[in-house]
Amino acid sequence: MPQSVPVPKITPDAKPRRLPVTGYTLAASWSPEFCKGRETQARHRTQCSTRNGRFAFVAHGLWPESRGSWPQWCRTSRVVSSAEARRNMCMMPSARLIASQWAKHGSCMVSKPESYFKITRILWRSITFPPGDQLSREDDLTAGKLRDAFIRTNPAWPREAIGVNLNRRGWLRELRLCYGKDFMPKWCDKRRFGARDSAKVKIWRGL
Repeated sequence: MPQSVPVPKITPDAKPRRLPVTGYTLAASWSPEFCKGRETQARHRTQCSTRNGRFAFVAHGLWPESRGSWPQWCRTSRVVSSAEARRNMCMMPSARLIASQWAKHGSCMVSKPESYFKITRILWRSITFPPGDQLSREDDLTAGKLRDAFIRTNPAWPREAIGVNLNRRGWLRELRLCYGKDFMPKWCDKRRFGARDSAKVKIWRGL
């Protein structure tokens, strides 16, 4: 990673919504699917150009939940420093994404971006993600089999806490891992659980 990572200024795209936090979602995007068509875009160069290697699952963000809704854009004067952005680039390879996740979600959890990303890193490093490239070669892959693969690498996780988010054509976009307020795995509501076990899944390996 470069020694200095410029951090863009983030402008909220909605009104602040401060609600009591009742749980969390750790969203893990499948990078090859995200990068499809974005390989040459400057803002996604770190993640998608392959100059820094090929990313598999990357952190989209850690999102506070509130009984079927979610708090967002809580008021804060703190911003992400260049040093903090650089510290998290291997987990979340976009300075813009890092800055926006703090402003939109982290600001509703803790008082400092450093605390938000420390929690995110702890949760991220506790997960062993299944081999997406290997799974992509299975012709009969389903959301249920994807959850089974996740449980094989993370035996303590209940399948009800593993959300699978697909696009309209059935390609994997991300896993959404659900936690309670105590940061222990907890069943997802319908919105976060996503695809049913029987849904067919395709995984893009990239070019």
